[in-house]
Order: sequence, then C-alpha cells, then structure tokens
Amino acid sequence: MPYYTYTSGFELNYIVILIPILIFSLYAQMKVQGTFQKYNQVANARHMTGYDAARLILDRNGLTGVQIERVKGNLTDHYDPKANVVRLSESVYGTASIAAVGVAAHEAGHAVQYAVGYGPIKLRMSIVSVTQFASKWAVWILMAGLLFSFGTRAYVGFWLYAVVAFFQLVTLPVEFNASSRALLALEEGGALDREELSGAKKVLSAAAMTYVAALLSALVQLLRLWMIISSSNSRSRRR
Repeated sequence: MPYYTYTSGFELNYIVILIPILIFSLYAQMKVQGTFQKYNQVANARHMTGYDAARLILDRNGLTGVQIERVKGNLTDHYDPKANVVRLSESVYGTASIAAVGVAAHEAGHAVQYAVGYGPIKLRMSIVSVTQFASKWAVWILMAGLLFSFGTRAYVGFWLYAVVAFFQLVTLPVEFNASSRALLALEEGGALDREELSGAKKVLSAAAMTYVAALLSALVQLLRLWMIISSSNSRSRRR
C-alpha cells in the first residue's frame, strides 16, 4: 500500500506561505472584534438602533415583507433567504451605536441583493449544497485515493475542495457589495453623518478582512493538496 509524502523543499515553502496567512487570519479576527467593540460604544447622533437601520434600508428598497429578528450571540448577524428574515445579534438589534447600525445595514444589504437578483449571490446560492458536500467529503475522498492508489479518486477529492475555495472566492464580491450598499443607503438616508459613516466603514472593512483570510487559507490548502497528489503519482510511476 503506497503512502504519500512530499519534498522537504515544498514542505518548507508551504510553511513559509502558511504562517503569514495564519497570522493574517488571527489579526483579522482580532481586528473585527476590536473595531466592533470600539464603535459599538460610540452612540450615533440620531440614536438609531441596529433594528432601525435595517428597517430603514429594507423599506427604502420596497422590502417591507422582510422581517427582522433578534438572535443570541455576538456578531451572529445574518440574512436568512429561506425564511426571508434579517437576524441581528443581541449586541446589534437594540443598540444605537455606529457599529450596530453598520452591521445591521450590511445584513439588510444582503436582503436587497437577493431581491434585485445580484449575480454573485445567485451563483453562491446555486453551489451551497455542493459546497456543503465538498467541505465534508473532499479530504476523505482524496485520502482514500492516495492510500489505496486510486489516482482518479484523489483528483475528485481535490476538485471537490476546489469548489470550497471557489465558494470563498464568490463570497468576496457578495460581502463587499453588501457593505457598499449599506454605506450608500445610510448616507442617502441621513442615518449617519460623515464621521459616523467613516466609523461604520471601518467596522465593515475589518469584517471583510476575515473573508479575504478565509480565501487565502483555502487557496494555500488547495495548492498543498495538489502537490501531495502530484508527489504520490510520481512515486507510483517510478515503482
């Protein structure tokens, strides 16, 4: 039964690439938490809560049927397209801070994306089920292919993981666009003044960094899997 290895040179290169990405990922997580906490302690001049901000954007876009609910947790905010509900965390829903308004507006922006048929979000939704399957089984299929010399199966595992990386890639324009819609709507609706908008932008930009970090991690892992498969196949051909 063959086993797979890869050259020490590649292993070193992989580690050299991976460490900065891990550091960046940790930084992104700390940045989003820190920025949110900072601006969640700064009240906005209009005393607008997260709920008010989400409702403002939804109503301005004719989405009066979209409900807004409070959910437990910190930064657990999201839009559920199946239930047609914007769910805001306890630290956002009833808080009249710059951060709360920014986060709530961002989630309402996702609802608007679905309503207008924004291309990237339609694409992301179309591959959700495949991505869920791929994230669960890709590595196992790849490992089985490598351990039992099923080269084709190993490549199937690789391409399944590529779907996960592609999902992360598609997520970037979805998140950036939701933030852009949110900031524009808040400005046009007079919800925040210029200085407050700057604070909200910092909160949303920090959150966007986590998606960039997730994509980079997925791409590096994809490269690692490809090199492992190539190394295993080379060894098999030499035997």
